[in-house]
Amino acid sequence: MKVDLHVHTQESDGLLSAEEVVNLAHANNVQILGITDHESTEGIARAQRLAERLNIKIIPGVELLTNYQGIEVHLLGYFKDVNNPILQSRLREIREQRTALAYDMVECLKNGGLALDWQDVEREVCADGAVSKGHIMRALYHGKCGCSQNWPEIAEYFRPGGVAYMPYLMHAFEDAVDLIFACGGLPVLAHPGLLNEPKQIFELLNYRPIGLEVYYGYWERQETLIPYYAEIAEKLAILATGGSDYHGPFGVVTLGQMDVPLEGVQKLEAYLTIA
Repeated sequence: MKVDLHVHTQESDGLLSAEEVVNLAHANNVQILGITDHESTEGIARAQRLAERLNIKIIPGVELLTNYQGIEVHLLGYFKDVNNPILQSRLREIREQRTALAYDMVECLKNGGLALDWQDVEREVCADGAVSKGHIMRALYHGKCGCSQNWPEIAEYFRPGGVAYMPYLMHAFEDAVDLIFACGGLPVLAHPGLLNEPKQIFELLNYRPIGLEVYYGYWERQETLIPYYAEIAEKLAILATGGSDYHGPFGVVTLGQMDVPLEGVQKLEAYLTIA
């Protein structure tokens, strides 16, 4: 059974609609699909309606940008039901904050000599979700803004030391974990191999018992990192999950590409059933 628990749609920074993502999952024989848009759950109901007809199980999720000791940490939350008013109120607040941060990033790029306007970025946004770094990067890639239009070089603008490096630091990791638990969900630390400080994984997992994303699509050294994080998950996490982090056909990772063991998925489903 193929599983992908980390997928984005147009409701955040993905390129495909929720329906297109579900159809692609069906074409790729994915039977359990996690929709995990950044700070938005708007695509989940639409995905569920289509998935039911295609015999695909949707696990509702969300990906949160959080701050731990000044470093940006991504946290996945999985739920039985995302229609919790506390959760939705907080997500709306974060979307507004992240959009304001994206505006400041664009101003930094303009001050750095790039001919990029906010309207260029807004044209990359397909929904009412937060405007994010991903939308700005696509605007740079597609537009005539004085940059190289080379994707790796564009990414350097947003890394530490880059002209537009402005991490989102207004949502503490601990608060995000507590929020997900309080709303009946299970937090999962996302792609730990991408942490700026990899050893912080032990501090993050020590806060409260949570899950760990082990089987991740964009790691370049999967043969090394997956066994390493699988061992950490076995010792320190509730369960191990995984997914492609699929954003659209422009990426190097395809939806359903990762071999995600069913054991962690079954533990997740059991937790959400009794939560």
